Amino acid sequence: MTVRSPDRSGARRPFVVMAKPVGSACNMRCSYCYYLHTSGSSPTRRMSPETLERMIRSYIASAEGPVISFTWHGGEPMLAGLDFYRLAVDIQRRSLPDGWECWNSLQTNGLALDEDWCRFLAEARFDVGVSIDGTQAVHDAFRASADGSPTYDRIAENIRLLQAHGIRPDLLCTVTSRTAEAGVEVYRSLRDLDTGWMQFIPIVRWREDGTLTEDSVTPKAYGTFLKNVFAEWFFHDMERTEVQLFSETALALSGQEPNLCWMRATCGHVPVVEADGSVFACDHFVRPEHRIGSVWEEVLGALVNGPAQTAFGETKRSGLTAACRACPWLKLCGGGCPKDRHALSPDGEPGQYVPCEGLRDYFAYAVPRLKAAMALSAQHRSRREITETLIRAERERFRSVNRNDPCPCGSGLKFKQCCGRRCP
Repeated sequence: MTVRSPDRSGARRPFVVMAKPVGSACNMRCSYCYYLHTSGSSPTRRMSPETLERMIRSYIASAEGPVISFTWHGGEPMLAGLDFYRLAVDIQRRSLPDGWECWNSLQTNGLALDEDWCRFLAEARFDVGVSIDGTQAVHDAFRASADGSPTYDRIAENIRLLQAHGIRPDLLCTVTSRTAEAGVEVYRSLRDLDTGWMQFIPIVRWREDGTLTEDSVTPKAYGTFLKNVFAEWFFHDMERTEVQLFSETALALSGQEPNLCWMRATCGHVPVVEADGSVFACDHFVRPEHRIGSVWEEVLGALVNGPAQTAFGETKRSGLTAACRACPWLKLCGGGCPKDRHALSPDGEPGQYVPCEGLRDYFAYAVPRLKAAMALSAQHRSRREITETLIRAERERFRSVNRNDPCPCGSGLKFKQCCGRRCP
């Protein structure tokens, strides 16, 4: 079957392609990885040149342009080999209509980076995301190589190699039970790599008996982690570092739709293309029941806008608990990612987002402070002046509170154990 002509008839909803050219294959064995045992993942070891071209042309045929985006993911997408990405860029160049451009983003564990890879990624203008869990001790506790050896030093060195080639990679850090215990240290370690951007993803995994695994972060610990990191960033580093969740929160407060899928009202705009061309609703739902088609069966735009994917995306909103629908923070979090809606709401309804309590704590702490910063920015104050004003306001907020008083935030802790620790 030939790919339809690019009439854009199926591209009414913009989308980004997440391609997994080697499926869940990886050169690391992270203990919390959700890909390694994904039942719907393609048995094909590597995407063929024919499937690669089919996918790229299918996306271009569906997109409204003039900019389209590919995210290369895994497993470990670098296992596809450097020539695979040279071919991908060449196919994109030959297939794009005049005046269009293609953005490529490679999400990697960074273990296999070398001079040749960095040179190519720089010349092809790839955005690069590197997974690294903060400090060496936290990272090496969970992120071992396939042979069991630690990986932090090698990955940190390769981040510096990317920087030497003019690439400032995004840093992706998971929040495990251990990460949450060292929030400020983890944040500072990432900040000091000096890439300018980081994101945090909570690890939420379940045992068969319905309890969280030991490496999973509890909702309360997640909220404490976010508040501690936010305070460190807000009062010291707004000028030099961007933290994804904080930026997305500010974006939502300004009345715009967040870029993060789990913060939106609906989802389903980032389909996953496996190595054999199979298309799934989301990288967290690569299971047979969420296969929506194949690039060999239909153009991507028709699949993304088809009834199966539309229903999948709408379920995020229609599946909200009553507690979520009544929550004042719903417009900021969108009810959280459906993959983690395994908890009971306060009134006993199933389907509550597991990290919900932690997010509520974070929003209650961060939103008033972000609003103050945004108001000062609207007055065209300098970054330095904004920071100095915010620090004075924070100290004034707690001026009459003694160290051993109950914290005014209502946490039930003493001030010195709660907001007092975050006050600059």
